[in-house]
Amino acid sequence: MEKILNCVMRGILGTIAMYFINAVLEKAGVSVSVGINAATVLTSGILGFPGLMALYGIGFYKLL
Repeated sequence: MEKILNCVMRGILGTIAMYFINAVLEKAGVSVSVGINAATVLTSGILGFPGLMALYGIGFYKLL
């Protein structure tokens, strides 16, 4: 039960982080944004911070 709660909390915090990172990048004029959907929430929930950075890494890679 503790692992499920941990995954849910990381998913919630990852979603909040995605929202604010997207806002900061948009304000800076960078056209990279990660959509907030089930796949990205699960990725940040299961992998945590490295998963969040991987999502933005893929976004920046697509920008090239």
